[in-house]
Amino acid sequence: MEESRRFIENLKKAWRDEKLATMSYRAAAGVEKDPRRKEIFLKMAAEEEKHARRWEERLRELGVSPGDFKPGLSDRIRLQSLLQRGTEALADAMESSEKDAGGFYDTLISLAPTEEDRTVIREVQGEESGHDKTLEEMGTKAARPLGRLEGMLGRERWHVRGGGWIGQAIYGINDGLGAAFGIVSGVAGATHVNGSFVLLSGFASMIASALSMGSGAYLATKSEREVYQAEMDKERTEIEQNPEEEREELSLFYQLKGFSEGEAAAMAAHEELGLSERAFPNEWKSAVSATISTAIGAAVPVLPYLFTTGFTALVISFAISTAAHFAVGAAKVVVTGRSWLKSGLEMMLIGLGEAAITYGIGLLVAPMMG
Repeated sequence: MEESRRFIENLKKAWRDEKLATMSYRAAAGVEKDPRRKEIFLKMAAEEEKHARRWEERLRELGVSPGDFKPGLSDRIRLQSLLQRGTEALADAMESSEKDAGGFYDTLISLAPTEEDRTVIREVQGEESGHDKTLEEMGTKAARPLGRLEGMLGRERWHVRGGGWIGQAIYGINDGLGAAFGIVSGVAGATHVNGSFVLLSGFASMIASALSMGSGAYLATKSEREVYQAEMDKERTEIEQNPEEEREELSLFYQLKGFSEGEAAAMAAHEELGLSERAFPNEWKSAVSATISTAIGAAVPVLPYLFTTGFTALVISFAISTAAHFAVGAAKVVVTGRSWLKSGLEMMLIGLGEAAITYGIGLLVAPMMG
């Protein structure tokens, strides 16, 4: 009895929330100047009204009347305030509400008395998720040029780090070189350039860094693939269960991108939003690339100590490590598109600063070592 009562109470709340969303989208459509965005607001209002009717019908089947929908004073004030700031502000606010609806419907599913109820709730939950994606595109975050630029840079950063072994190799060399140069400099300062200690610490750093980078690259690539595949499977299930709703969701998205309704409908028939198949790098290839490149980078500061000792080895290590930092920085232009000279000098200065700091720390620690 208690679960039944809670289910009815939550169903009433769902009905009211859908009615309030209907009112909000219609109000946005009433002030929207762009015909395309206006049409999308009206379509979303129609979908929310459809959801409200579903909950009203179910409540009446349970012998409960939802009553008349009367938005409160606070609801009206909030809506008016958002509209005064523009429909983008309302889209942002509604996006947050649609996200919250996902968790609310999870609770409603757990209270649902029948499998049919759970199926219907999941359908509505999926449609609300589609609204979330559409609103994200309509809101101020997506509309701001900086937000768009950050989004594009984020996707490119993944393409560089996760999608290409060349990029991973360059970053691996950079990490190995930086870590080993710092350690070698610090140990040299602490031991007054004792070749044996420097050599031992340098090789230990090389092995540890290489294994750490390799395992990290393997796990990161494998995790990305698994997360993406899980999302693909989820979307395929939604398409199979609710093909019409999913196509409508994608069509709205393409219309926001500037396509006509007919063009958007045609494109929506061929792919699902943001889930075109992507080729992920092989996790073992990523691991090997990261391991070898890191080891190569870490070996550079250590090599002189294999052939000479003392201050001479320190000077040679300093010189070739500095040159290597510049070379790696310049090579990053392959994946960053920046000026090779600026990138090289920047990396070289960072390496020199790191070496100076660790060498200084080594000198301070030296008296404590007796």
